[in-house]
Amino acid sequence: MAKEKAIILESKEWYMAEYAAEGVPGPHHLKIRTVNISLADDSFPDCHVAVEMLWISIDPYLRSQMTGRLDGLYMPQIELNQVVKALGIGRIIKSKDRAYKEGDIVLCPFFPVAEYIVMPSDPLIRKIENKPGITLPDYLSSLGIPGFAAWVGIVAIGEAKAGLNVFISAAAGGVGMLAGQLANLRGCRVIGSTGTDDKVKYLKDELGYDDAFNYKKEKDYDAALTKYFPNGIDLYLDNVGGKMLEAVLNHVNYNAKIPLCGMISEYNKVWTERDGVRNLLNMVGKNVRMQGFMLGSYLDRFADFAKEMEDYVVQGKICSKHKIYNGIDTFLESLGSLFSSNNLGKVIIQLK
Repeated sequence: MAKEKAIILESKEWYMAEYAAEGVPGPHHLKIRTVNISLADDSFPDCHVAVEMLWISIDPYLRSQMTGRLDGLYMPQIELNQVVKALGIGRIIKSKDRAYKEGDIVLCPFFPVAEYIVMPSDPLIRKIENKPGITLPDYLSSLGIPGFAAWVGIVAIGEAKAGLNVFISAAAGGVGMLAGQLANLRGCRVIGSTGTDDKVKYLKDELGYDDAFNYKKEKDYDAALTKYFPNGIDLYLDNVGGKMLEAVLNHVNYNAKIPLCGMISEYNKVWTERDGVRNLLNMVGKNVRMQGFMLGSYLDRFADFAKEMEDYVVQGKICSKHKIYNGIDTFLESLGSLFSSNNLGKVIIQLK
């Protein structure tokens, strides 16, 4: 019997070379290398799959895994010399698990940032069925981490309902653009802040925001919120923290809710250099509930989210905008773009 011909794939992957305590991670922190992956039967373990990566999601939480310390989000740190992992979508190219066959499209929250992968057929890997009206990038945005974060903040914690005044920071980002639409669908008055005039226009013209402002132009946040919220704020989805959060606390209504989704303005600073919030006493007098959340604490609600959001996407009631970077080589650039005002929408890398 002829001996099986070995199949060797070359795969580029990104790994943690050095921790970045502050600032945006650069090429000395994150490096790319090429590894060989064998698909030969004698080197391919049982209950494993080989995956060709198609799409990789770039999300702000990745930054918190690169500091070398448990800080704020308390995310596990990427070990030095180990590959970075992220939410992604791939195609099965070989399987030693009956649950998966060649050609299956799969999603996993912890795919290595690489071109090809051999990994255990973990229960976290889930097959994606072709559904009319839903694209693969939708599973990384409206139906992925950003969509779930927006839904938890607006629906599960914020309990948005008709007539509420809702404010969303980083409103043109992956989470904010979806949160605003969810609040709008519930009959809220929705205002967003963002970093360019083009994004302000997009929020109002395309996403149904009632109004929006450019925080780089209206630098007096207290004055801006006085103008846009003459009747106060009932629900604030915080994505930036710092000075904006402090300003919001001067405008909250009685029983206001503040879900803390993220604080991207503070991620690249050590904690002693972050902006403090001086007016927390307003929470006492206004009976405000401020609540941080991690998605892992709401997995029991994921089915509710998925059903509602899939219906909205198919019906065209929720739309997503994607900023697509092409090729594995763009990982460092795409990650850095999260901390600028250059992107509009959800940042994703397309590999194939």
